[in-house]
Amino acid sequence: MQPAAADVAVVILAGGGATRFPGKLESDAGGVPLLLRVYRNVRSIGPVYVSANAPFGEAIARELGCTIVPDLQAGRGPLGGIVSTFESVSQPLCFTIAGDAPFVDRGVFDRLLAAWEPQLEAVAAERNGRLEPLCAIYSREAFLREGRSELAAGSGAVRAVVERLVHRRVGFPDERALAGINTIAERDALLGLQL
Repeated sequence: MQPAAADVAVVILAGGGATRFPGKLESDAGGVPLLLRVYRNVRSIGPVYVSANAPFGEAIARELGCTIVPDLQAGRGPLGGIVSTFESVSQPLCFTIAGDAPFVDRGVFDRLLAAWEPQLEAVAAERNGRLEPLCAIYSREAFLREGRSELAAGSGAVRAVVERLVHRRVGFPDERALAGINTIAERDALLGLQL
């Protein structure tokens, strides 16, 4: 039995330092800031929560109609952001994605959700045999249980949390569907931009 739409929140991770591409989430992604492109791709799925540690520029702040959640523990990477945000969510399931993944959309979510079964605690994307833990549906309660433990141990490894959960991996033959942007060159190549 598939979960009801009301059971799913969307969590967008947008709190990283982007050292290789400063300002990346506000950069042009085909006529719109990258973070807004990601937000528009997934906002129809359910209530959206954005994990962020700094305010966004006016263009983004004006359109984001969602809850912004700062990390409870600064500097703990994506795992810290996920745990902090999951603590603000009331839905039992969280579709969690990176804020720099311009092609993650409803179709990606639907493919992951189709693999969900009641005994599972996570369904995560897999690309080229590699787990993509920042594109996954998580049981909020199960992830918090293991994620808090991982943070307490001093680790920030989201993959380690997933490995401790009852999970299923879902392959994506189209590598572009899960692609994240880390540099200007990657953005331009992925989006076909000539800037």
